Amino acid sequence: MYHIAKSVSFCYGHRLLDYSGKCRHLHGHNGRAEITLESTRLDRRGMVFDFGDVKGIVGTFIDGELDHKMILCRRDPMLAELKRRGEACFVMEENPTAENIAKLIYDFARSKGLPVASAKLWETETSFAVYDGGKRAGRRSKKKL
Repeated sequence: MYHIAKSVSFCYGHRLLDYSGKCRHLHGHNGRAEITLESTRLDRRGMVFDFGDVKGIVGTFIDGELDHKMILCRRDPMLAELKRRGEACFVMEENPTAENIAKLIYDFARSKGLPVASAKLWETETSFAVYDGGKRAGRRSKKKL
């Protein structure tokens, strides 16, 4: 299996609902999305996928939808006020945790036909979340007969 990865840095704000720690308050991050693609074979150029094309597809989504936006849950009471004040927001059905943002990026890349193995969101330099569509869990849970 071949793998490639492309990173896209962006800035975003969020807060977590139903959370008692510091992240219950509006705050920001200098985040980095890392998208890993996989293939059992290479194309005619000897590539899984061109890095520039990955950046063009996923980077355009991140730049247009997430960069310098407040990423909030649809249930967040602050959402209406921020929108009323003209603040840029991206609305999620789920709490905007690193895990859910990684899944959002994974799902977007998949919807564009990319052979995504996983999406990783670095929330800080030392903390990240990964979503792989359940592939790893599925491999672990298989039993030998």
